[in-house]
Amino acid sequence: MKKIQDILEYKLVDLDNFSMTPYHILLLIALIIMVRSALWGVKKFIHQEGLKQRVGEGRLHGIFQIVKYIIIMIAVVIGLESIGVKVTFLLAGSAALLVGLGFGLQQIFNDFISGIILLFDGTIKVGEVIEIEGIVGRVESIGLRTSEIETRDNIIMIIPNSFFTSQKVINWSHNRQFTRFRITVGVAYGSDTQLVKKVLLECAEEHKYVATKPDASVRFIDFGDSALIFELLFYSENMFRIERVKSDIRFAVDLKFKENNIHIPFPQRDVHIKAEQIPKGFSPGSKE
Repeated sequence: MKKIQDILEYKLVDLDNFSMTPYHILLLIALIIMVRSALWGVKKFIHQEGLKQRVGEGRLHGIFQIVKYIIIMIAVVIGLESIGVKVTFLLAGSAALLVGLGFGLQQIFNDFISGIILLFDGTIKVGEVIEIEGIVGRVESIGLRTSEIETRDNIIMIIPNSFFTSQKVINWSHNRQFTRFRITVGVAYGSDTQLVKKVLLECAEEHKYVATKPDASVRFIDFGDSALIFELLFYSENMFRIERVKSDIRFAVDLKFKENNIHIPFPQRDVHIKAEQIPKGFSPGSKE
């Protein structure tokens, strides 16, 4: 027994204010196992199906991230104290260094604070579709410093969290199941406007990702230079792939227009030349 105790207390590292023994290593391993077990239990509890339906998957992810960081911070403090490192002494000793680095790390600190705000506030959650600077993407993860967004091209964008709290961000999923979209089309003058309306509505209603409620609608919005301008309005919950939905509807519109003899005109201009304004003796190709 004494021999085992001697082995555990053997100093692998021996400094003035710090020492490391096999006992400390075993203690840290046990602490890591406990932390991993605690995180597994919290994750399993948070992601219960009933809780997920009531609270929402995105908000649950934020709650888990906050709990995870708190548990890890507590574990780090306990681990340092258990091996003889005084956290208060460490913080006091590093205060001057932190002040010196503060100006260079302002943006990083800003990102961390913004990450905490996002996790607590819940205005942007995992799984939601957002738009930033004209780029539409789905939120894949929210960390303390950065978040990951998957675009429609399946590209992962890593964005500093401070961007979400300081810039304009459109949340397509926020508080709405369906979002309204529009497709604009022009038809030739003289077309049967009621037939155009009927065809456009059929094209929208026949697509599987167009919502039946609220209903799709058609507006006659303008008399254009070369065409009568119509706008097809429809609702869809497939916000992330909406450009594909719009493309499908445009294909259907083109096909049905041909079947119903409805023409989409080319842009055109009528030029009128008055004979009295042409100089006498002028002929095309002359240098006058």
